[in-house]
Amino acid sequence: MSVTFTAISREIGAETSELTGARLREPEAVAALRAALDVGGVVVCHGTDLSDDDFSALGRNLGTPVAAPLGGVPAHPEIDTITLDPARSELAAVRRGTFFWHIDGTRDEVPQKATMLLARQVADEGGDTEFANTYAAWQALPEDEKKHLAGLRVRHSFAAAQLLVTPDPSPKERAAWDAVPAREHPLVWTHGDGRASLLIGATADRIVGMAEDESRDLLKHLLDWATQDRFTLRHSWHPGDLVIWDNTGMLHRALPYRQTSPRLLRRITFAGEEAVA
Repeated sequence: MSVTFTAISREIGAETSELTGARLREPEAVAALRAALDVGGVVVCHGTDLSDDDFSALGRNLGTPVAAPLGGVPAHPEIDTITLDPARSELAAVRRGTFFWHIDGTRDEVPQKATMLLARQVADEGGDTEFANTYAAWQALPEDEKKHLAGLRVRHSFAAAQLLVTPDPSPKERAAWDAVPAREHPLVWTHGDGRASLLIGATADRIVGMAEDESRDLLKHLLDWATQDRFTLRHSWHPGDLVIWDNTGMLHRALPYRQTSPRLLRRITFAGEEAVA
C-alpha cells in the first residue's frame, strides 16, 4: 500500500487524506507516517475518524507511549484529554500555558520523542495549533552566529513558563514553581543523525553564565527567528484530524480559545529515545 503525502511548505509539514480508521493500523501505513515525520517534522492526517481503541493501537505501533497525567481516559492510560473545561479534565487550569511556544519535556534529560493529537471537537473561535521547525531555523542561521551559539547552555524551568501565564504570582505560587527541578541543556541539540535543533521556548529561563539582559535578548531573538513564517505551520482543526510532530525539533503552541469552547483533543506522547547532547 502506497500513501501519498503532500508537502505543506518547503520547511515544515506533510499532509494526507488517505489514512483513515483501521487502515492506520497497517504496517505500511505506520512506516509511511514515520518516513513523512522524518522529512517534514509534522504530519497531518485529515479525517481519520479514529476511535480511542484505534488511536491507542496506532500509538503502540508508532513508538512507546508514556502514561498520561492522572491516568488518562478509561481503558487507555496513555491517552490524555486536552481541554480548558475543568469538568472534562483536572488539568484544564494549566492548559493556558500551551498558548506560548514550547517544546515538551525540556526539563527532562531525555525529552519526549513525539506527540500525537486527535481532534474530537473543535473550537468555535481560536484553538488552531502552530508549529515551528527549529532544525530548519538552526540551519538557516549565519555561520558566525552558529559558532557563537554552539558552546552555550540554557536553563529550562517550570517557573519561566508559568511567568508567561501569571506574570505577577503570589509568593506562595512562586515558591511552588521554584520547587520544581530545573535542568540545563546545550542551547543547540546535536542529534545522533547529525542534525541540530534549538532548545528554546517558554521554559527557556536564561543562558547560563550570561548577563540577564543579554540572555533575555538572545532568547527572544532566537524565538523570533525560529517562528518566522517560513519555518512555521498553522493547523486549523476539523473533527477527526490527526497531527503528529517530532517534539525534539518542533516548537508548538495552541492559539488562545475560551474556557467555554467545545474544543476537545486526545493526546498520546511518546517516550524519548535520545538524551540532549
